[in-house]
Parts: sequence; C-alpha cells; structure tokens
Amino acid sequence: MRSCKSLISLALLAASYVVSATSAVATSAVAASQTVKHGEATIEYKVDGSGPPVLMIASLGRPASDYDHLAQVLVDAGYSTIRPEPRGIGGSSGPMQALTLDDLAGDALATVPADAKELIVIGHAFGQRISSLLATRHPEKIKRVVMLAAGGKAPMQPGAEAALMASFNLKLSPEQHMDAVNYAFFAPGNDPEVWRDGWHAKVAKMQITAAKAQPTEDWWGAGKAKVLVIQGEQDKIATPENGELLKQEFGDRITLQRVNNAGHALIAEQPQIIADSVLEFLKAK
Repeated sequence: MRSCKSLISLALLAASYVVSATSAVATSAVAASQTVKHGEATIEYKVDGSGPPVLMIASLGRPASDYDHLAQVLVDAGYSTIRPEPRGIGGSSGPMQALTLDDLAGDALATVPADAKELIVIGHAFGQRISSLLATRHPEKIKRVVMLAAGGKAPMQPGAEAALMASFNLKLSPEQHMDAVNYAFFAPGNDPEVWRDGWHAKVAKMQITAAKAQPTEDWWGAGKAKVLVIQGEQDKIATPENGELLKQEFGDRITLQRVNNAGHALIAEQPQIIADSVLEFLKAK
C-alpha cells in the first residue's frame, strides 16, 4: 500500500534526526495532567470537562495540544475530553520498537475510565488509524468515530512524500523546514506558523513501524461505528479520494464532509468548521 510505504520512508529518515522536545506539549490551562501504566509504558494524558468521554488521538509525531481548540469546544458543549500523549512526548514513555497499532491503541484506551460504557473517539491523520482500530476492537463501547484527514489507501499527491519527510528534519534551516510543513500540511494561503513546533521524529518512526506491522484491514472502516469523515479539499497526503473510498465501501455508516481551504492540518486551518461539524455529528441521533 503506497501510503504505508511513504510512511516507512519517513521512518528511515527520522532515525537520523534529533527533534526538539520543547514543542508545545502543554494543553489547555484547565486540563489536569495524569499518568497511567499500560504494560511497560507510562502514558501522560489530560482530562477536561465532565460528561460523555471523547478520546482524542493526535497526528503522526504530533502532540495532543493540536486538539486544544476542539477540546475546549467539546468541553463547553458538555463533553469530557481525554488527550493522551504518545510514547516519547511529554510524560509518556515506554518501549518504542517492535510495536503494532494495537499496542498504541491500548496506550490510548488505558487513559479512559474503566467504567465508561460508551466512548467517542476522534483521530487526526495517523490518529484516525488508532481510532478506527479501537472501534473495530471494541464495537460494544465505541459507537461513534470522527476521522479527520483520513488516509490509508489512496496515494499521496506528487511532492507530498518528500515534504512530509522534510517536516521532521529539523536540520533544515527554519525557512526550509517551514516551506516543507507548508507544502505538506497546509492549503495554499493558510499560515503554517501554528505548526512551526511539535515535530517528534522518534515518535513518528515508532508510529510508522507500528502501522507497517498492522494489516490495513484490521482498522479500515472502524468496525460497526457511525463515522464522520472530514477531508481537506487541498490535502496532499490524505487526499479526498480516501474519504470517497470509505463512503463507497461502507455507505450510510459514513458521513463524509469535504472542507475547502484545508489541507492535512485541517484542525489548525479551519478549526471552527471542524468543531461545528463534529458537534453536529455527535448530537445527531
């Protein structure tokens, strides 16, 4: 599968890069930071609000703080948000080799209260693979899934793979690095400065290896859950075709929305549109 091969290329490149750990890992000021053990791993996570729990899983090599705006909107609407950091970011640690997506999904699920009878899961980009896998493994608990920038089958656009790899290369000049981030993740005219920081190559390598070790069929389609798929029209990495493939295969179970002026970083580019769409989906019968 071409998208997975592209991620594997990033893994090889990422191993040689030293990525600053001083990125914006902190989430909202009111969130409580906690840790939980999952096997040999310790997972840091932040909880906001009270109400139906929403587990939010971030993109490839990115911190949970990418969800700050959406989490606040959900809290204001009466939901409880749970934002785990992947191994290697913040206070999350543990083995980072020879893992599968099931291992990483277990890390995320360990942050959810054991007595939670139902769980909503949101995944952005790489995170949607984890959210979909969780829904497949736990259909009795996870009835609704939100996929933001869903990829996995359709190929990337020309140049996107190289720009994706360069986004994790902090040996580039700041200008070169931001050029790569801009091309790979943002629609033309949108400001990539909000994602200047937060690039964790070792984490990306771990996640890529885990994706390679897990058959796509294990997670593609999110089990039996109702799914909102939001695709950026200008996404060069998870092209809109991926959403169309999901809709064609799973029909009415998929609600598909395509957002203009949005690329792979759509939660940073069109935060209010994304938040409004997610709320509408969660409140629907």
